Amino acid sequence: MLKGRHLIDPMDFSLEEIEEIFKLADQIILNPESYIHSCDGKILATLFYEPSTRTRLSFEAAMLRLGGKVIGFSEPSSSSVAKGESISDTIRTIACYADIAVMRHPKEGAPRVASMYSDIPLINAGDGGHQHPTQTLTDLLTIKSKKKNLSNLTIGLCGDLKFGRTAHSLIKAMSRYKNNKFILISPKELKVPDYIRREVLEKNNIEFVEVERLEDVIGMVDILYMTRVQRERFFNEEDYIRLKDSYILDGEKMKNANDEMIILHPLPRVNEISYEVDNDPRACYFGQAKYGMYVRMALIAKMLGVK
Repeated sequence: MLKGRHLIDPMDFSLEEIEEIFKLADQIILNPESYIHSCDGKILATLFYEPSTRTRLSFEAAMLRLGGKVIGFSEPSSSSVAKGESISDTIRTIACYADIAVMRHPKEGAPRVASMYSDIPLINAGDGGHQHPTQTLTDLLTIKSKKKNLSNLTIGLCGDLKFGRTAHSLIKAMSRYKNNKFILISPKELKVPDYIRREVLEKNNIEFVEVERLEDVIGMVDILYMTRVQRERFFNEEDYIRLKDSYILDGEKMKNANDEMIILHPLPRVNEISYEVDNDPRACYFGQAKYGMYVRMALIAKMLGVK
């Protein structure tokens, strides 16, 4: 069903198709040895026009654990992009060498443009402040594993909700499941973009509130999704310095959180979660990174149509 498809936006796959990916991910988690030859002879190309640690290494580990191989670049200066090559020419060339490609790009919409010229399945690994669909699959699989369902939840998103593509993608994805509510916690300057508020939340009559203080709402959420304030999205260094420490989750704030709450973070963190929180059983962000590898293994296998 997913063979040969592109994944550019979290909404590209139906809920049934997402469930199909999760079922395979669960099987891989239970019995990884059964999948070590699934992608023998297959090649993944990683096209990273922007720095990345977790996402790039997670994709590479996923392909290697499936028995495939990896080629690609981790910064545009080490590719023909530095000579002025267009995205369309890059992806057409890469399609001659690889069976599937992953692209991260600082410009919103770049992976969608690339997909129009690609003869191989293309996965968006993050485009500017826009979308990050595989992080969303990671988040959903983590929530499903920890909460046993994806409905009837109150999700608190905290920090940079203006430029945070992981937050935008998660709101879109969790809005598709029944009776979910959102508490959006950010300074005025970093509120969720109008198009998310209007086209996702209001259009679908989804309950949400916007607040500025984490302390006031931490006891009301089932999931607290922390994000960093991203220096690379700011045009003004002064604004970044002023806002970067707006929200820091520490042991004191955690005293007011409910015992069943889970904390997620797409990582990397800077200082928005204190290290003292790492030992709290509600902290799930490093486990979340591992779920990311498994969900990407399942996604690659599905998009290549391998058994």
